[in-house]
Amino acid sequence: MTTISNTTKQELLHQLINEFGEANIAPLVKVHEKWTAKHPEGTTSAWAKSMSLEALSFLDEQETYWTYVAARIYLADVYERIAMTRKATSEEVYKKFASNVQALVAKGLYDKRIAEAYSQEELQQLADIIVPERDYLFTYIALKTLLDRYVAKDFDNSIVELPQERWMMIAMTLMKDEKENRLAKIKESYWAMSNLYMTVATPTLSNAGKPHGQLSSCFIDTVDDSLQGIYDSNTDVATLSKFGGGIGVYMGKVRSRGSSIRGFVGASSGVLPWIKQLNNTAVSVDQLGQRQGAIAVYLDVWHRDIFTFLDLRLNNGDDRLRAHDIFTGVCLPDLFMEKVDAREEWHLFDPHEVRQLKGYSLEDFYDEKRGEGSFREKYEECVNDNRLSRETVPAIDLMKRIMRSQLETGVPFMFYRDEVNRSNPNKHAGMVYSSNLCTEIFQNQSATTFETIQLEDDVIVTRRKAGDFVVCNLSSINLGRAVPANVLERLINIQVRMLDNVIDLNMIPVPQAERTNARYRGIGLGTFGWHHLLALNSIRWESDEAVEFADKLYERIAFLTIQASSELAKEKGTFPLFEGSDWQTGAYFENRKYESEQWDELRHEVATNGIRNGYLMAVAPNSSTSILAGSTASIDPIFQKFYSEEKKDYKIPVTVPDLNSETTWFYKSAYFIDQHWTLKQNAARQRHIDQGVSLNLYVQNTIKAKELLDLHLDAWSSGLKTTYYVRSTSVELVDCDSCSS
Repeated sequence: MTTISNTTKQELLHQLINEFGEANIAPLVKVHEKWTAKHPEGTTSAWAKSMSLEALSFLDEQETYWTYVAARIYLADVYERIAMTRKATSEEVYKKFASNVQALVAKGLYDKRIAEAYSQEELQQLADIIVPERDYLFTYIALKTLLDRYVAKDFDNSIVELPQERWMMIAMTLMKDEKENRLAKIKESYWAMSNLYMTVATPTLSNAGKPHGQLSSCFIDTVDDSLQGIYDSNTDVATLSKFGGGIGVYMGKVRSRGSSIRGFVGASSGVLPWIKQLNNTAVSVDQLGQRQGAIAVYLDVWHRDIFTFLDLRLNNGDDRLRAHDIFTGVCLPDLFMEKVDAREEWHLFDPHEVRQLKGYSLEDFYDEKRGEGSFREKYEECVNDNRLSRETVPAIDLMKRIMRSQLETGVPFMFYRDEVNRSNPNKHAGMVYSSNLCTEIFQNQSATTFETIQLEDDVIVTRRKAGDFVVCNLSSINLGRAVPANVLERLINIQVRMLDNVIDLNMIPVPQAERTNARYRGIGLGTFGWHHLLALNSIRWESDEAVEFADKLYERIAFLTIQASSELAKEKGTFPLFEGSDWQTGAYFENRKYESEQWDELRHEVATNGIRNGYLMAVAPNSSTSILAGSTASIDPIFQKFYSEEKKDYKIPVTVPDLNSETTWFYKSAYFIDQHWTLKQNAARQRHIDQGVSLNLYVQNTIKAKELLDLHLDAWSSGLKTTYYVRSTSVELVDCDSCSS
């Protein structure tokens, strides 16, 4: 039984009184006195648990400091338990960092490459960099989340790593192979994370320095239209899910139900059975035992199986036609949205039949300009070719089915494919067909195709032509802390280096994903804490001021991110496909109308010296890691100012960050915000982000169909690339943990 000495209890109470004020802590002192009177033997960690829960019971919208009081008590207990195993006092636990690293490597809880990379002297120098007081930045729920889910644990599930040691271990892992000033770069990385100015993606947070798991968040595969291709893709998806990755899968190339197979008409069963197979994979292959696998499947709105696809997650109807554990996304060209708006007809085709009779794939084209381009030309060719079978429906009826599914299940996600491809900085090297699990990653994709299989000296050798299998490497700025502290330039410089190093350190068990990662060196630097920042700056969500603020802030972030990647290219070289990209030609800057002298200088620098990363920015949902950093999620508005965070084994009261008499007026609930203002903000933000944004729409369950349609038309016409969930007050939705960066 672990103990907290009476001396430690009294010292802790005195510290809390000094920090928060005697009058504020008085209720807890009374509880302490009653508890010790009732439990005269009160030396067990039950005291800490009881006092933490009591502190949280006082938490409300007026007295928000209680979450920090509860966290400090919880910390005292953790320190005491760790002190016993390290044979030290609570004040000395962090000083044992160097010896603890070696002990955990010997136990197999840390990767042995850490011990090989750092000398005892370096480990001691890194121990001296650690600032224990930064543990006090955590709210109670942040500390509990970090210690429950992310720090290293022994085989009996006991904690063996403290919060600041997790930050240091991540920094040491990501900077392990740096050639110059390695300790200085580790110090910068530690500074960025320990001050909660940024967070790394959940897989990096969980796995860095440990012997198992990879560091990237999500992956996107394109399925080839062949039996071998479908099964090979499923195997790759299962492998990546096993190692903690969320998956996006584009199924648009797979032939529809009733299509021919080897000339036999009507033989194909369409995409449904293969999606159900992916559903079983999501259920069966969990993410390192921590949570169920998560897979999003995308299909084009002109695919003949689209109606069956849209009904996959509905709770009513024939369950043999359902896949309840899959998330769906629909790929929409401009032309479809125009047809919806004009109430015109829409035609559904079989992609296999189009390939056979027309000699091209409809999904391989997009409109290069608004209102004109190669997709609509090819689509009209198909419409006018009487040899092609098709199903013809009113476009608005198809849109109604999409919206019905969204209000019942939250999905499908909306992927505006023309805008995505027009904005793609690497369109010279490929095409973007769909997005990932959280709709913020847009990188070139192509299917991996089977070639041969043969027996060579009792070894079965399979040859496949590698396609572009997208990898998401994510990290996010905490706007609520980094912007007020005026550290963006320093922060982004080290953050881009950290993300770039993830690419080289990662051991991805799917070769084509590793190849794609190396070819594009794509990263996704994002943000969270937007509503927190607005409240701190006394800016109302529904205002032109908020839209203008988003425009200026994200332009600044874009400039610093591009600049950091360009500086890194001078040191380490450009990504392999730089030549011919919009980065190299300058089209990236022209398309976004970056015309200031500062931007002209950066454009010239990129053209001259290159850029390290072919993709740079993406805003993920950040639901879990925003909790760790004590801020609001992503670019989302809050749900409520005061609420309870519920998990399967606990319920913790929480208030929004920095809630006080001034900020409270600027924290408006998502479900009462006019979503058109959210779209305006994101249109301003999206201009500066080369990839995308996980953008939720929050609606009342009483919303009318026309109102939801207006939101979708507004999103598309404003140049947004995607929308994520439609979150209705009548439905509970699961957040994406793989992309919570």
